[in-house]
Amino acid sequence: MIKPLQRVVEQLDTPLFHKIGEAADSIGRPCYAVGGCVRDLFLDREAKDFDFVTVGSGIELAEVVAKRLGRKARLTVFRNFGTAQVKSFGHGDAEGLELEFVGARRESYQRNSRKPVVEDGTLEDDLSRRDFTVNALALRVNREGFGQLVDLFDGLADMERGQLRTPLDPDITFSDDPLRMMRAIRFAAQLGFTIVPETFEALRRNAERIRIISRERIATELNKIMLSPRPSVGWTLLEESGLLAIIMPELHAMKGVQVVKGRGHKDNFYHTLEVLDNVARKSSSLWLRWAALLHDIAKPVTKRWDDAAGWTFHNHNFIGSKMVPRLFNNLRLPQDAKMKYVAKLVELHMRPIALVEDEVTDSAVRRLINDAGDDLEDLMTLCEADITSKNQEKVKRLLANFALVRSKIADLNERDNIRNYQPPVDGNEIMRTFGLTGSPIVGTIKSAIKNAVLDGIIGNNHDEAYALMLSIAAEHGLTPVEGATPAGSAAPAKPVDLPDAAETAE
Repeated sequence: MIKPLQRVVEQLDTPLFHKIGEAADSIGRPCYAVGGCVRDLFLDREAKDFDFVTVGSGIELAEVVAKRLGRKARLTVFRNFGTAQVKSFGHGDAEGLELEFVGARRESYQRNSRKPVVEDGTLEDDLSRRDFTVNALALRVNREGFGQLVDLFDGLADMERGQLRTPLDPDITFSDDPLRMMRAIRFAAQLGFTIVPETFEALRRNAERIRIISRERIATELNKIMLSPRPSVGWTLLEESGLLAIIMPELHAMKGVQVVKGRGHKDNFYHTLEVLDNVARKSSSLWLRWAALLHDIAKPVTKRWDDAAGWTFHNHNFIGSKMVPRLFNNLRLPQDAKMKYVAKLVELHMRPIALVEDEVTDSAVRRLINDAGDDLEDLMTLCEADITSKNQEKVKRLLANFALVRSKIADLNERDNIRNYQPPVDGNEIMRTFGLTGSPIVGTIKSAIKNAVLDGIIGNNHDEAYALMLSIAAEHGLTPVEGATPAGSAAPAKPVDLPDAAETAE
């Protein structure tokens, strides 16, 4: 349900918007709020940025607006683009608004570029160049006619119907600027709108044109799709339009079911989208959603048929985690800690499931806590979202087992302080104790101590770890150097009898 025009006008009826109208009147210019901000006003969505169009110089109008707002505004001019931005401060409800001003224009395009040749134009020219009718609405802010709606392409009716349609020929619209195809799908996901059939068919016909768009621009749209209420809507449209096979062929390859001897695996593409929506219902984290999208990304390359076991996807989690850096690079997504976080969750996503299916041992839970670290809760969210079985009894059983795993995690974390494990005895202390400058035995001792802590053989504390170090070292013919003392102790180091030390070291 969209808001009535009268209520939208009431929302515009503030000192800031009247000042903008007065600035336009002072230089004899018409001025309209236009585009996405107007659409969002009707849809009752928050609008932080407002675009204004005038017939003439948008920069000149912005300069007059900034002057009238005084010290409560900051002006930035982009002369190469013929636009200017005014940031508003200290205007009550308008605090922090970004106001963009541009002159009405018409555009023409060359085949190999989405950068238009721009000429001065009329308001009708400017509205007709917009991507969709719902973004081609304009509201007048001049004193005369304040709040008057200009709707040349029935955008308000399309908004009422919840549909996306281009103002002009969709083939020309998408061919001129192929990024509009991504925007169509993004708006469908964000707003819950449908793309009308003739517009979607044009999108499919022009899918190959997406190749002239930079990966950075595509990634921006993908991230907005990911943050929509139901990301699966966008990814399904990307697949159906033919765009996904071009943008992300690895994900496209997950679609479909292969049958051998009457046995087929599930469609991993649609399973993945179900997992993604499950995660989206629980978390707004962009990168956890990316982990959900990519958690099974290696299944197409690891798929094998086994006459006894049926379809297998051995090590798809490990291979998938190795694919993440390349996928992120191809999409120009970050190559920093965010990428490593996604790769980590992809690699670990089978671990809690294995605990659910097997006996939940303290040792296995300690290792999970250690390996997941601060990302353990996100990992559990992903794994619970991965339960997409239509068998409700199975779902109930698995969720109950996950609850048991969570209980074990909480208990062991409280007792053993395993999360973000740091070795009670580090390599420097080992070398100092035995007078070593570097030796494989140092790594052997460190590994044995860590395994002993995680397996519950010793506690996560310095005294027990130090005692184990001495015992393992003795088996390798090492003795502490004269005067060596444990960290924080004044007493000489003495071996402690630990009967199971040799077994632990192995």
